[in-house]
Amino acid sequence: MFSYSGKQYHGWQIQPNAITVEEVLEEAFSTLLGEKIDLIGAGRTDAGVHAKQMVAHFDAVISRDIEDLLYRLNSFLPADIAVQNIYKVADDAHARFDAHSRTYEYWLVQEKNPFLIPFAHYVKYPLDIEKMNQAAELLLTYKDFECFSKSNTDVNTYLCSISHARWVLNKDVLVFTITADRFLRNMVRAIVGTLLDVGLGKIEIEAVKTIIKSKNRSNAGPSVPAKGLYLTQVSYPKRSK
Repeated sequence: MFSYSGKQYHGWQIQPNAITVEEVLEEAFSTLLGEKIDLIGAGRTDAGVHAKQMVAHFDAVISRDIEDLLYRLNSFLPADIAVQNIYKVADDAHARFDAHSRTYEYWLVQEKNPFLIPFAHYVKYPLDIEKMNQAAELLLTYKDFECFSKSNTDVNTYLCSISHARWVLNKDVLVFTITADRFLRNMVRAIVGTLLDVGLGKIEIEAVKTIIKSKNRSNAGPSVPAKGLYLTQVSYPKRSK
């Protein structure tokens, strides 16, 4: 289990000509364990997206003390990546396919704050949060979210089951929290952009239904900046012993 600030990285997944979180972590593990380590993450985050809790699995025989490995690993890693725990799991455990839900937060601020703006989306105009939450509740009644998916994405299905979607004002930050069994690429940022259109009075709440039913990305709102998006939890079912 680990966390990272995505500001300096081109997402999670290894790319040929860009630095990614996966590349940095695999290099650290491989160096300390003395063998090539391949990580399988619970999902992919895009460039600039952060993770408060990410999970990945790998195959290796670890003979050293886990606490010592954690200490050395975090000493080796850059300041914007931290590993919290390493667990031994069943041979057939899979970080991605075994996960039954993921939770994301999107952070938004409405006052110019130099300590928050690098990690949150700044919207200076008044927002109707009540209407934004009414529109967010509609998401729980649909399954097909093709309208919020990035174009030309290679997926077998656009079906997702959203179990929670709500805006809450937490001191100076307006936080949108959303939980689903899976997410499409760019889905959360497109949903937030659409809900902001509701909050700004650009579209009515009922328009969200029309957008979802259209299955057309061009009908939804703009994608908000990646800097405000955080993967906060990956949940797994309990395994019987």
